Amino acid sequence: MPLIYLAALVGLPFMFNILLSFQDVNMMNLTKLDRPFVGLRNYREVFDNPYFGMIVWNTIVFLVLSTVFQILIGLSLALVFDLGFPGSAYMRGLFLAAWIMPGFATGQIWKWMLAGNSGVINYALEQAGIIGGPVYWLSDPSLALYSIIAVNVWLGVPYYLLLISVALAAIPKDLYEAASLDGATRWSRFFTITLPLLRSTLLALIALGMIFTLQQFDLIASMTSGGPVNSTNVLQFWSWQFSIQSFNLSLGSAVSVLLLVVVVGIATIYVLATRSEGN
Repeated sequence: MPLIYLAALVGLPFMFNILLSFQDVNMMNLTKLDRPFVGLRNYREVFDNPYFGMIVWNTIVFLVLSTVFQILIGLSLALVFDLGFPGSAYMRGLFLAAWIMPGFATGQIWKWMLAGNSGVINYALEQAGIIGGPVYWLSDPSLALYSIIAVNVWLGVPYYLLLISVALAAIPKDLYEAASLDGATRWSRFFTITLPLLRSTLLALIALGMIFTLQQFDLIASMTSGGPVNSTNVLQFWSWQFSIQSFNLSLGSAVSVLLLVVVVGIATIYVLATRSEGN
């Protein structure tokens, strides 16, 4: 039964999408069986697109910076909350409020906050004397992508905080007590006990975080729609633009297949890393 479920709800859409990427499919012949087979033409069109290199670079920057900062901030906050200060349990729960918010709603809220002339972020920075005038976070091509990355990090940190906190709670406390008796400092305990025992969890979170980031669509759609001048466009949003905005389902499928190859590559690296660690 599980195999039938996977084949029907996962396998068939994947195979259908891959098939579309080798055909010439548009809104006129989508419901017809007579769809011209064009081989690799769709992939060549994608590779030859003048924005391809820029969008791939945006995707890499978006993927790497989002994952790195989500892991680092999530780990740092988990270590702070693991100290058990008064109210830590309630504060950790409040962090989850950001994570459970719909991505589109989050994007709209941050779009208002980052507005150049009326945004609360610029107002706060001006009152603090950090900036002397409005900064156009989402309309400046040199800032827009990094602004979305910052929002994506803010959105994803609670997820890492929760899972890393669970992993920290599973580490036996007597290991720290024994290390303290041996004269180990807090930093040495972190690098010799905490980090090695969190290795499996962090590897899993890195892989899952990269996959989740490659699926992030709502923030870009609600905040910039890939603009200005494609400075925030990434592969997942580009696929949607081809399929929905331009009604070129074949090119959209080709881009999504390329994205699927990246996801499979990340999953393969994770499996190989955990397997070698187990050996």
